[in-house]
Amino acid sequence: MKYNLTNKIDVQKFNTRAQKLIELESFVELKTINPIRTNRQNRYLHLILSYFASEYGETAAYVKQVIFKKVVNPLIFKTEFVNKKTREVREDWRSTADLDTGELTIAIDRFINYASKEAGIYLPEPNEDEFLKHCEIEVERNKLYI
Repeated sequence: MKYNLTNKIDVQKFNTRAQKLIELESFVELKTINPIRTNRQNRYLHLILSYFASEYGETAAYVKQVIFKKVVNPLIFKTEFVNKKTREVREDWRSTADLDTGELTIAIDRFINYASKEAGIYLPEPNEDEFLKHCEIEVERNKLYI
């Protein structure tokens, strides 16, 4: 069951439910639900990744996995995976689908700065409608290559 703890009625319902579960000595899981990224934010991310790829001469997949995640945003994306059988610990990389809106905003801002400073590629802000249209056209033109 989900509760919005900024709502006083939900807080009361949550406390009542939690107390009942304590009385039953239940085995429970409690987790925070982060705000999911928006479709608009997701479309914007993929547009600037694809546009960067077309300008940089790489595939969008390479730009997303290597440059966006590993070079620019390792603190957000790098995790560890523990093999349950062998207990081997290895490096793993989060999916962008696992990020909330705040994390994705930070990652995108860092990528825009990196593109400008390190690669000399200007990427549009989300409100630059005309330039975003230009990016869409360029991505479409270069679709075979990215």
